[in-house]
Amino acid sequence: MLQIVPETPAVHAAAIETLFDATFGPGHFAKTAERLREFSRSLPEISRVAVLDGEVIGVCRVWPLTVGEGRTRALFYGPVAVAPSHQGSRLGLSITGEALEAGEKAGWPAAILIGAPAYFGEIGFIVTPKHQLSFPGPQDQARVMVRNLAGDASQLAGRVTAA
Repeated sequence: MLQIVPETPAVHAAAIETLFDATFGPGHFAKTAERLREFSRSLPEISRVAVLDGEVIGVCRVWPLTVGEGRTRALFYGPVAVAPSHQGSRLGLSITGEALEAGEKAGWPAAILIGAPAYFGEIGFIVTPKHQLSFPGPQDQARVMVRNLAGDASQLAGRVTAA
Protein backbone atom coordinates (compact mmCIF):
# COMPACT_ATOMS: atom_id res chain seq x y z
CA MET A 1 0.00 0.00 0.00
CA LEU A 2 1.30 3.45 -0.95
CA GLN A 3 1.73 5.94 1.87
CA ILE A 4 2.83 9.58 1.73
CA VAL A 5 4.36 10.48 5.07
CA PRO A 6 6.53 13.17 6.67
CA GLU A 7 10.22 12.45 6.27
CA THR A 8 11.90 10.66 9.16
CA PRO A 9 15.61 11.29 8.52
CA ALA A 10 16.85 8.29 10.53
CA VAL A 11 14.60 6.02 8.47
CA HIS A 12 14.48 7.67 5.04
CA ALA A 13 17.72 9.65 4.48
CA ALA A 14 19.84 6.94 2.83
CA ALA A 15 16.99 5.79 0.58
CA ILE A 16 16.27 9.38 -0.46
CA GLU A 17 19.90 9.97 -1.48
CA THR A 18 19.85 6.73 -3.48
CA LEU A 19 16.63 7.89 -5.17
CA PHE A 20 18.17 11.29 -6.03
CA ASP A 21 21.18 9.55 -7.61
CA ALA A 22 18.93 7.19 -9.61
CA THR A 23 16.67 10.03 -10.74
CA PHE A 24 19.10 12.91 -11.36
CA GLY A 25 22.53 11.27 -11.58
CA PRO A 26 25.66 12.56 -9.87
CA GLY A 27 25.44 15.92 -11.67
CA HIS A 28 22.57 17.13 -9.50
CA PHE A 29 25.05 18.54 -6.97
CA ALA A 30 26.22 21.09 -9.56
CA LYS A 31 22.81 22.75 -9.95
CA THR A 32 22.15 26.27 -8.66
CA ALA A 33 19.41 24.94 -6.37
CA GLU A 34 22.08 22.96 -4.52
CA ARG A 35 23.76 26.26 -3.55
CA LEU A 36 20.62 27.06 -1.54
CA ARG A 37 20.47 23.64 0.07
CA GLU A 38 24.14 23.26 1.00
CA PHE A 39 23.93 25.95 3.71
CA SER A 40 20.54 24.91 5.05
CA ARG A 41 18.74 22.00 6.62
CA SER A 42 15.59 20.52 5.17
CA LEU A 43 12.38 20.55 7.17
CA PRO A 44 11.45 16.87 7.64
CA GLU A 45 8.13 17.77 9.24
CA ILE A 46 7.06 19.49 6.00
CA SER A 47 8.96 17.30 3.50
CA ARG A 48 7.03 14.29 2.22
CA VAL A 49 8.12 10.78 1.25
CA ALA A 50 6.17 8.21 -0.78
CA VAL A 51 6.67 4.70 0.57
CA LEU A 52 5.41 1.56 -1.18
CA ASP A 53 5.81 -1.77 0.62
CA GLY A 54 8.59 -0.31 2.75
CA GLU A 55 10.51 1.17 -0.21
CA VAL A 56 10.98 4.93 -0.76
CA ILE A 57 9.71 5.62 -4.29
CA GLY A 58 9.26 9.38 -4.15
CA VAL A 59 10.20 12.49 -2.21
CA CYS A 60 9.62 16.22 -2.03
CA ARG A 61 12.19 17.83 0.23
CA VAL A 62 11.42 21.28 1.62
CA TRP A 63 13.90 23.94 2.77
CA PRO A 64 13.55 27.32 4.54
CA LEU A 65 14.64 30.39 2.56
CA THR A 66 14.67 34.13 2.83
CA VAL A 67 14.00 36.47 -0.07
CA GLY A 68 15.08 40.06 -0.65
CA GLU A 69 16.43 42.74 1.62
CA GLY A 70 13.49 42.33 3.98
CA ARG A 71 14.44 38.66 4.35
CA THR A 72 10.88 37.48 3.71
CA ARG A 73 10.44 33.86 4.77
CA ALA A 74 9.56 31.26 2.14
CA LEU A 75 9.89 27.54 1.53
CA PHE A 76 11.88 26.00 -1.30
CA TYR A 77 10.27 22.83 -2.66
CA GLY A 78 12.69 20.38 -4.21
CA PRO A 79 14.17 18.25 -5.27
CA VAL A 80 11.06 16.35 -6.19
CA ALA A 81 12.04 12.85 -7.27
CA VAL A 82 10.11 9.73 -8.24
CA ALA A 83 11.67 6.33 -8.85
CA PRO A 84 11.99 5.61 -12.58
CA SER A 85 9.66 2.63 -12.17
CA HIS A 86 6.86 4.96 -10.97
CA GLN A 87 7.37 8.01 -13.17
CA GLY A 88 4.40 9.07 -15.27
CA SER A 89 1.98 8.23 -12.46
CA ARG A 90 1.67 11.85 -11.25
CA LEU A 91 3.10 10.74 -7.92
CA GLY A 92 5.41 13.78 -7.87
CA LEU A 93 2.37 16.07 -7.86
CA SER A 94 0.73 14.11 -5.04
CA ILE A 95 3.85 14.21 -2.86
CA THR A 96 4.44 17.91 -3.55
CA GLY A 97 0.77 18.70 -2.91
CA GLU A 98 0.91 17.10 0.51
CA ALA A 99 4.13 18.97 1.32
CA LEU A 100 2.43 22.24 0.25
CA GLU A 101 -0.46 21.53 2.62
CA ALA A 102 2.02 20.93 5.45
CA GLY A 103 3.83 24.21 4.69
CA GLU A 104 0.58 26.15 4.67
CA LYS A 105 -0.60 24.56 7.94
CA ALA A 106 2.75 25.48 9.52
CA GLY A 107 2.10 29.14 8.59
CA TRP A 108 4.77 29.64 5.92
CA PRO A 109 3.71 32.45 3.58
CA ALA A 110 4.93 31.21 0.20
CA ALA A 111 6.56 28.43 -1.80
CA ILE A 112 9.31 28.64 -4.43
CA LEU A 113 10.07 25.84 -6.86
CA ILE A 114 12.32 25.43 -9.89
CA GLY A 115 10.73 23.04 -12.33
CA ALA A 116 8.48 22.42 -15.30
CA PRO A 117 5.64 24.98 -15.43
CA ALA A 118 3.28 22.66 -17.33
CA TYR A 119 3.65 20.03 -14.60
CA PHE A 120 3.77 22.08 -11.39
CA GLY A 121 1.26 24.61 -12.70
CA GLU A 122 -1.36 21.94 -12.10
CA ILE A 123 -0.95 22.41 -8.34
CA GLY A 124 -0.96 26.19 -8.35
CA PHE A 125 2.61 27.23 -9.11
CA ILE A 126 3.02 30.20 -11.46
CA VAL A 127 6.13 31.39 -13.27
CA THR A 128 7.56 34.59 -11.81
CA PRO A 129 8.27 37.63 -13.95
CA LYS A 130 11.83 37.54 -15.30
CA HIS A 131 14.40 38.63 -12.68
CA GLN A 132 11.84 39.00 -9.86
CA LEU A 133 13.85 36.39 -7.96
CA SER A 134 17.60 35.94 -8.26
CA PHE A 135 19.59 32.91 -7.21
CA PRO A 136 23.20 32.21 -6.17
CA GLY A 137 24.12 31.06 -9.67
CA PRO A 138 22.60 30.83 -13.13
CA GLN A 139 18.96 29.85 -13.33
CA ASP A 140 16.51 29.42 -16.19
CA GLN A 141 13.99 32.13 -15.29
CA ALA A 142 11.24 30.33 -17.23
CA ARG A 143 11.36 27.54 -14.60
CA VAL A 144 11.24 29.74 -11.46
CA MET A 145 7.79 29.47 -9.92
CA VAL A 146 5.97 30.55 -6.76
CA ARG A 147 2.76 29.63 -5.00
CA ASN A 148 0.80 31.11 -2.13
CA LEU A 149 0.77 29.16 1.11
CA ALA A 150 -0.44 31.09 4.18
CA GLY A 151 0.51 34.42 2.55
CA ASP A 152 1.01 36.16 -0.78
CA ALA A 153 3.79 34.76 -2.99
CA SER A 154 3.51 37.69 -5.40
CA GLN A 155 5.27 39.81 -2.76
CA LEU A 156 8.49 37.80 -3.09
CA ALA A 157 11.21 39.77 -4.85
CA GLY A 158 14.98 39.92 -4.70
CA ARG A 159 17.85 37.61 -3.87
CA VAL A 160 16.92 34.10 -2.69
CA THR A 161 19.20 32.82 0.09
CA ALA A 162 19.33 29.99 2.59
CA ALA A 163 17.57 30.88 5.83
